[in-house]
Amino acid sequence: MLSGMNQLVVKGVGRSLGAVCDFPVTAVIADAGEHAVRRFLEFFADNPQQKHAHGLSPGGVRLLRWLEQNQMGLVEVEPIHVATYVEALLTTAAKPTAKQHLAAIRHLFDWLVAGQVVAVNPAHAVRGPKHVIKRGKTPVLTKDQARRLLASIDTSTLVGLRDRALIGVMIYTFARVSAVVAMTVNDYYPQGKRCWVRLHEKGGKRHEMPAHHKLEAFLDEYLSAAGIREAGKSPLFRSAAGKTGRLTDRPMNRVHVYEMVRRRTAAAGFKVRLGCHTFRATGITAYLEAGGSLENAQAMAAHESPRTTKLYDRTGDEITLDEVERIGI
Repeated sequence: MLSGMNQLVVKGVGRSLGAVCDFPVTAVIADAGEHAVRRFLEFFADNPQQKHAHGLSPGGVRLLRWLEQNQMGLVEVEPIHVATYVEALLTTAAKPTAKQHLAAIRHLFDWLVAGQVVAVNPAHAVRGPKHVIKRGKTPVLTKDQARRLLASIDTSTLVGLRDRALIGVMIYTFARVSAVVAMTVNDYYPQGKRCWVRLHEKGGKRHEMPAHHKLEAFLDEYLSAAGIREAGKSPLFRSAAGKTGRLTDRPMNRVHVYEMVRRRTAAAGFKVRLGCHTFRATGITAYLEAGGSLENAQAMAAHESPRTTKLYDRTGDEITLDEVERIGI
């Protein structure tokens, strides 16, 4: 539900709302009335991941600003307007970006339709640009490189223990960074003779899986050093208090993790820019290289389709190179 501050803000519907809220209420929404504003705010309150994945930067809000520039109201939007927006976007953005924007627009308008703000979703009839990929672009570490990175982290400090455990979760559970930073202490729990990890992935999926024995060791050492093993519903991975080496009671966010990954990989001597998704791809590839099945990898990664999982699989890279080297010219 809406926070108390946002409820008060909604009472005074106007174009200044964007300056008060931490996500923008555009003039197109504000001019549609109080109910539209409330529904718009509830979209981000009930779908917090959308604020990052589909709200502020791509898709929904940018379309609304585009409508405002073209002096159009919310109820006037038709498929041709959405298609024109996507076509214009393609002049400056790649096809995957345009497809992401279109998905965001569909999601937002579905929410507005369900709230009876608009009658139909104008984005459903719009087809996105055709874009077929068989191999993902995310850099993948070899097993030796991943071990070298983990070993390079100074675990004599609490922050080092935290960082090793956090990267370990992404590698050994194939978790998205958004799910990792949302974990509480209770999301690492004993079940039988082993410990398990609970992840809240996008789309509201609750995903549970046993912890790898190395991940258990990483998390146990971190929890003991941090003294938060009994902290229950408090954040598992906490932000640091400047350069003091102490941890706060606030969770890390995705930006914090990305900056940490950049520091750790640079310190370990990696020249390629690596992001959080590298560890998801690295874990999936290592699992498949060890003889794991694509179906199980799909389940472990919480993917809807095995085709998505296959994008992370780099096990064929070495075979391809071997075959190329057969060209004896």
